[in-house]
Amino acid sequence: MPLQNRVTPFSTIEAVDSRGLVMGNRGCLHNNDRALRSQGWRTKSWIICRLAWKGVRRELMRPRSWTELFFLDEAVALAAGHRPCGYCRREAYRKFLACWAAGTGWTQARPPRQPDVDARLHADRLDQRRHQRHHDADLENLPDGSFVLLPDDPRPWLVRGSALHPWSHSGYGPPRQRPAGVTVSVITPASTVTALAAGYVPVLHPSIT
Repeated sequence: MPLQNRVTPFSTIEAVDSRGLVMGNRGCLHNNDRALRSQGWRTKSWIICRLAWKGVRRELMRPRSWTELFFLDEAVALAAGHRPCGYCRREAYRKFLACWAAGTGWTQARPPRQPDVDARLHADRLDQRRHQRHHDADLENLPDGSFVLLPDDPRPWLVRGSALHPWSHSGYGPPRQRPAGVTVSVITPASTVTALAAGYVPVLHPSIT
């Protein structure tokens, strides 16, 4: 049976066979039987990591270690509320922080640091009931890499160019034209959307083509 470690754009964690392009971490969410005891978090630093790093091999859901989470691609991980890891994805992390600062209008004299970004993301991704927070926006104005909910469809859709692509754990389905004049519910956290608009480009699954 597959482990419950695949994350959806809605930030829920499911057990499926299909694989993804990136891994993530929210702290230790599993018990000694490798079953989830929580779909929440043990740290506010929700990160996106490489699948492979310097030949390190990990035992999945090792007792008292962090829970390895997997995403179809980086856009899904961003929608779920994660951001690039500053250790194994240093270049992407620096680019994300720069775009996040530009997009959010960071005004302090010093550049933003990890705790600044993590605190804002934590507020953006969860409401007071600890449910995923969505916000409304004009679909025409959303940057590539954002995930949205359409008024007539419960599936999450990825925005890319003039098209929208339906997500699944195994890849993206046939696209549809991005309509004009439509207000949608945006799944990707608001400050992450500003980072995408400022030029951050997430790694996308090859099925997008």
